[in-house]
Amino acid sequence: MLALLIPLLTTVPLSNVDAQAQPAAPRQLRREPPPQKPQVTMNAWTIGLAGGLLEGAPIRLAAEIARVVDDGDKLHVLPVVTRGPTENVNSLLYLRGIDAAIINSDVLEEYRSQVPDIQQRLAFVLNLFPSELHIFVRPEIQSLSDLAGKKVNFNNLGTAAAYSGPLIFSRLGLDVEKTFIPHQVALEQMRKGEMAAVVFITSKPVDAFVRGRWDPGFKFLPVPYDRRFEDFYLPASLEATEYPNLIKQGERVTTIAVPTALVAFNFPAKSNRYERLARFVEYLFSRIDKLQQPGFDQKWKTINLAATVPGLTRFPAAQAWLDREPRAAANTSQ
Repeated sequence: MLALLIPLLTTVPLSNVDAQAQPAAPRQLRREPPPQKPQVTMNAWTIGLAGGLLEGAPIRLAAEIARVVDDGDKLHVLPVVTRGPTENVNSLLYLRGIDAAIINSDVLEEYRSQVPDIQQRLAFVLNLFPSELHIFVRPEIQSLSDLAGKKVNFNNLGTAAAYSGPLIFSRLGLDVEKTFIPHQVALEQMRKGEMAAVVFITSKPVDAFVRGRWDPGFKFLPVPYDRRFEDFYLPASLEATEYPNLIKQGERVTTIAVPTALVAFNFPAKSNRYERLARFVEYLFSRIDKLQQPGFDQKWKTINLAATVPGLTRFPAAQAWLDREPRAAANTSQ
């Protein structure tokens, strides 16, 4: 029998045997792209936001913005502590990694000669809040002209008062003896008659005037809003409801306000950094209601997305969002 089977086995085609013996060809697996390096993903959608001094309101607002718009690798905002909002234009123009900043609008005055096209290089995203001018004086001071030659404090260098205050006094034609010491110290000197006035430029109401006890005659001086202030400032007033111990019921003190604004560098459209800012604007504007909830600064409750900033044009992506969402913009202005 074995002898009979051997010829049969030898007649089986070798090609068939080989086909059964060889393993099947491996499937072509789809190759996944290699993961991006952390330094690529972390930087792709990161915005550098120059805030201000650690103890100031702008850096707090910058930190709150960062909390609300954060979206992992899709958007990351880095608030940066700086020398103050008046110096943030320098950061925006020259510091690597800074895409946006919080500034006072009248800081542009300083750059008109240094950077003639400054108003084309920067664009505003949002008018954050007004900082009202408070000129608080002793009883013997009855008018602005009475301050000529007198000692007036403008707070620490780097603050809004230290920059905008002297600039406003220059426009008013007032030549005073300027000091730049902490307001708490200056207010005590006022009580003793060593200081004629202090100049605050901040959002009202100011705790020092609400809670402080002042002798009769201490008061705020009115500042008229006229053509001298139309380029960078807004009209404002101090109300009796805000300062009941210093302003009589039914009266108000006219003054001016310095807009504090969120601005961006005007990068070319479709560039990488412009696209980052466009996404930042989209997230910020669409989530503005989250900033108006408890736990965030009260200033967000008065925000108006459609408000303008004297001296600057709106960032194109911000204008495009407002054009697409007119109802949302209108709701914030009420």
